[in-house]
Amino acid sequence: MRAYDLIQKKKEGKALSKEEIGFLVHGFTCGDIPDYQMSAFLMAVCFQGMTDEETTDLTLAMAYSGETADLSSLGALSADKHSSGGVADTTTPIVAPLAAALGVKVAKMSGRGLGHTGGTVDKLESIPGYQTSMPLAQFMEQTQMLGVCVIGQTQNLAPADKKLYALRDVTATVDSIPLIAASIMSKKIASGAQNIVLDVKVGAGAFMKTKEDAEQLARLMVAIGKLANRNTAAFLTDMDIPLGLAVGNSIEISEAMAVLKNEKQGPLKTLSVALAAQMASLAFGKKYEDCLIEAEEALSSGKAFSVAKQWIRAQGGDILCLTDESRFKQPKFVCEVKAEHSGFIHAIHAEQIGIAACGLGTGRMKKEDTIDPSAGIVLKKTVGDFVSCGGVLAVLYTDKEEQIKEAKRKVLDAFSFAEQEPEKSDLIMKVIR
Repeated sequence: MRAYDLIQKKKEGKALSKEEIGFLVHGFTCGDIPDYQMSAFLMAVCFQGMTDEETTDLTLAMAYSGETADLSSLGALSADKHSSGGVADTTTPIVAPLAAALGVKVAKMSGRGLGHTGGTVDKLESIPGYQTSMPLAQFMEQTQMLGVCVIGQTQNLAPADKKLYALRDVTATVDSIPLIAASIMSKKIASGAQNIVLDVKVGAGAFMKTKEDAEQLARLMVAIGKLANRNTAAFLTDMDIPLGLAVGNSIEISEAMAVLKNEKQGPLKTLSVALAAQMASLAFGKKYEDCLIEAEEALSSGKAFSVAKQWIRAQGGDILCLTDESRFKQPKFVCEVKAEHSGFIHAIHAEQIGIAACGLGTGRMKKEDTIDPSAGIVLKKTVGDFVSCGGVLAVLYTDKEEQIKEAKRKVLDAFSFAEQEPEKSDLIMKVIR
């Protein structure tokens, strides 16, 4: 078997066998197949696509290219959740303990942020003392005891995906739906969960800008999950505007804790409850609507927040931060952004808000950039609110005084106004089970 022949076959639009795909993935991962040949194959996939079976075979070859987590001891209750990335998308710190409060075993490996989309690991590391790495045996033990453990991805988890993504990033082959699906699902399968809930973002602040592309990706990932014998469901959710009001790291943790204490309403809570309910529905085989009721009860009773405190404490985090925001690192500069017009807020461009926050120190434009846990933006108004000229739209937090002027301009540009209140859009556009 030669890589050259498989590149030619895919270039002609023919489907590859499981063995042929396995040969390519293994050869590239171990270094036998060079970058230039794998780049040619990836470009052929971009032009010719892949069948669901091919994409599943690619996913599984990538998933089992290195270390995997064996969650079989958790039985049918192991579950994971993945978001395709957005702005103020602070669902994991809410969903993980909430689903655990419903009896689900949430063994989750999360990633860091890059660019304008935040990463769960960066957010959790803003809690003083929180440990995002641990041996797999300890990871399993904590999940079994508390029902939840959230760590960073291990270096040896799906190494083929790491190598392939690095190559796709520099060869203009990122935007292939089969390759995106295989990248996401390979990590989820390698992480070991029996039940997988996907949150596929759509809109200005998401990687998928159109509902059609997002639905195609979601359906493909659900199909892969089914073929891989995993219970899988996908939500299509709106990311034209930031999901929450806090965009940063420690400030997002504070907002998440407010939701868990049942002190905050809004889209972030709505989506988090829905995701946790779907995880419980898959794990227990119960009606989704019944699980929604149970999730709301877990919030109102304080059970979910109690689980969150046990989880954060178990991983070394200072749980006093969860009720006292002053224990987080504090920014050197705080600046208000005031409206230059009066009217109803018609739109808030999520990506622009995310880019502005990143410039203040919330994220990385390059992998080696340092995160400032105290940096960020808190929105004081959202779509549908009326604001008078001079009213406060947002507050900026940063240690980088030189970045404030540019961030203010970006935030102002992200807001658009109208004379009449806009129609409300659906947060959850579709659920694919």
